[in-house]
Amino acid sequence: MVATVGTAAPLFAQAAEPVQLASDVFIERFEAAPGGGRIRVLERADQLRAGDRVIFVVNWKASRTREFTVTNPMPRSISFQSSARDDQEVSVDGGHTWGALPDLIVQLADGQWRHARAEDVTHVRWRVPGELAALGAGQMTYRGVVR
Repeated sequence: MVATVGTAAPLFAQAAEPVQLASDVFIERFEAAPGGGRIRVLERADQLRAGDRVIFVVNWKASRTREFTVTNPMPRSISFQSSARDDQEVSVDGGHTWGALPDLIVQLADGQWRHARAEDVTHVRWRVPGELAALGAGQMTYRGVVR
């Protein structure tokens, strides 16, 4: 399966004052390097194939010093893997409830419950505290794998 990438997943910043958001999607590849090593190569994502490792980069600009929250839905074709920041929260139910992935559960079709897994993540969010907002700009990154 090949998917075309026009832009990164939609972003939403919850704040009383405007926060500007921009995002990019990169495919991460590893190639042979001279001497037998390997190097990491990031390419802008134009098309995605099953198994591609992708990195989402979310840049923000704010002219504020108060906390705000950035929420990003996970595309259904991408399985969440990790975030560069440990303080992200995830949702496995479309953004209704939030928490750390190990603390969340999902209900199966047969009514049973199990601990949530990375592939269950539907949204990722970050709270940007006032001291970071005061810097005026920042970045969050997270990884996924194309299903």
